[in-house]
Amino acid sequence: MVFSDKKRLLELYNGISGKNYKDPELLEINTLENAIYMAIRNDLSFLIASRLSLYEHQSTYSPNLPLRMLLYLADLYAGLTKEENLYGETKVLLPPPQFVIFYNGEKPQPDRQILRLSDLYAVEEEEHKLELLAVMLNINAGHNPELMAACRTLWEYAEYTDRVRRYAKELPIAEAVERAITECIREGILKEFLRKNRAEAKRMSIYEYDQEKHLRQEREASWEKGREAGKEEGMKLLDNLYSFLAKEGRTNDILRAVQDPEYRDKMLREFLEE
Repeated sequence: MVFSDKKRLLELYNGISGKNYKDPELLEINTLENAIYMAIRNDLSFLIASRLSLYEHQSTYSPNLPLRMLLYLADLYAGLTKEENLYGETKVLLPPPQFVIFYNGEKPQPDRQILRLSDLYAVEEEEHKLELLAVMLNINAGHNPELMAACRTLWEYAEYTDRVRRYAKELPIAEAVERAITECIREGILKEFLRKNRAEAKRMSIYEYDQEKHLRQEREASWEKGREAGKEEGMKLLDNLYSFLAKEGRTNDILRAVQDPEYRDKMLREFLEE
């Protein structure tokens, strides 16, 4: 919502690229908006100076982002070339792409890192026939100060989201968001945007926070479920081992396995091999 405004988006692009474009109308926004196939929907994509930029905002780190970027790119290229003769002898010229991920999750990440499509390949190759590099930038408060200085709006967004998270540790999320919005408007942080879109910004902030919290709880629940399942499976395996040793008349081995974890592991390996 913030960067769908061309003026703010141009400020962000200049901050990322080191360019100094002045006219927001140079931007041609072509963000995918496929409401049916949600997998083919990106955050921001646009053309400027015959170059294509794809921007994604993530509050959860995922190593699969380069693959998602590739799918977005294929869909965008398909749209950009739909009137071209792809089977002809004349080159179909393409805008070279740039992939940027803006990360503001709570899990620590470096200011800048490169995610590669080749990291997802199932086998190693000497030379990758297809590669995609995406730059992931940490936009949490206190990170990437040069970028924040170059793009005031991005700094304001980081400041707003940081306040929401800090206040949510003390207050119900709705109250935390309301407090953050009120303070930011008073202090000139995303002032015009929050004034104009206060209700929508509040609703989306609450949704994003609850979704992030829900995903975290789901991961924790899955881990606990897996741990319990593993524990139960381990107990069954030990029972089978002790039953086997008892049938073999190896009482001393049972007693030693109960008292000595390393010896118990040795017995388990031998039991599994049999």
